[in-house]
Amino acid sequence: MELYYSFSVLIVLASLFAYINHRFLKLPSAIGIMLMAIVVSIVIRFAGQRLFPETTDRLFALISGLDFTEVLMGAMLNFLLFAGAIHVNFADLKQQRLPVLTFSTISVVISTFTIGVIFYYVAPLFGIPLPFLYCLLFGALISPTDPIAILGILRKAKVTKSLETKITGESLFNDGVAVVLFAVILQLTRTSDTEISLVSITWLLAKEAIGGLFLGIVLGIIAARALKTIDDYIVSVLITLSVVMGGYLIAQAFHISGPLTMVAAGLFLGNYGRRVVTSAVTKDYLTKFWELIDEILNAILFLFIGFELLLIQDFSTYWWISVAAIFIVLFARFISIWIPSLIVPFKPRLSRGSITLLVWGGLRGGVSIAWSSRSRMGRMLNCFWR
Repeated sequence: MELYYSFSVLIVLASLFAYINHRFLKLPSAIGIMLMAIVVSIVIRFAGQRLFPETTDRLFALISGLDFTEVLMGAMLNFLLFAGAIHVNFADLKQQRLPVLTFSTISVVISTFTIGVIFYYVAPLFGIPLPFLYCLLFGALISPTDPIAILGILRKAKVTKSLETKITGESLFNDGVAVVLFAVILQLTRTSDTEISLVSITWLLAKEAIGGLFLGIVLGIIAARALKTIDDYIVSVLITLSVVMGGYLIAQAFHISGPLTMVAAGLFLGNYGRRVVTSAVTKDYLTKFWELIDEILNAILFLFIGFELLLIQDFSTYWWISVAAIFIVLFARFISIWIPSLIVPFKPRLSRGSITLLVWGGLRGGVSIAWSSRSRMGRMLNCFWR
């Protein structure tokens, strides 16, 4: 009953904010919902106890009682990644494979170390000195762009197809490198005696990234063969649901990347699986079902992100360093795009306008918050800052 109550409140708030945004603000749905949630969070933080204490206490209890990492990483993320990947054209992705591969690997590494180094020297200026490894850890969790945040907005923006594919492809595939960086740096923070070798890093990357992609393709092949033998839209939807939910359980059991599993499965079913479905009605139902899932979960996700402000215990202490972090992350994003654009022989070369859009399109969202809000890093940083 507690879970039903929490989910009901979130759905009501998401629908209310979505309605207000659609009628008055006219912003992209996700951005409008998040903006209103942030405004409500700030009002509650500074005036909630005086104006409406009972409602404030209930909202605090609701948000703090939710395990954001489990809700997002264990449930929402799988559906959102699959729903996003199923609409990506593999031919477009193949055409942009060099920039996608570069931005999802080299750019993540450059961004991680740029943020880590700058943060190490800037944080003491705000009275919060941090060890260098903790700064790198923050760089690793905030560097990967968030496919959840990007995919929903790109559908509304009128960007060129090639640029959309670059941004989308990068956001879908940079999870593997980010997970490896985060795991290695986190291991180093635990003890200085930890042995980190090229072999161990390579094995971790292979297990997380390659293992996730392989599992996703296998699941996609099995599901596509099943879809080919039936002509029933209800059973077809159930099969795709089983890929998402069952695939996550298998990925967890084998300790491989669940997000990359969903990306690979979605790409395979969206490009090959949709072709083997013979009925136009079934294709239409599958497309609309996953579009609806995507929109609903995106609304709830960005509501979550806006209300995360309620979980910051000492808002005044972290205000200015948070503002500085925004500029540091944007600068690191620019460096991570600009340097590869000078070195890697992209054809055609990236224009200044494309670089600008890639920098501003490198949105962060639920994944970074999920890693930090309930992770061991979050607990370590809270203890250190106290």
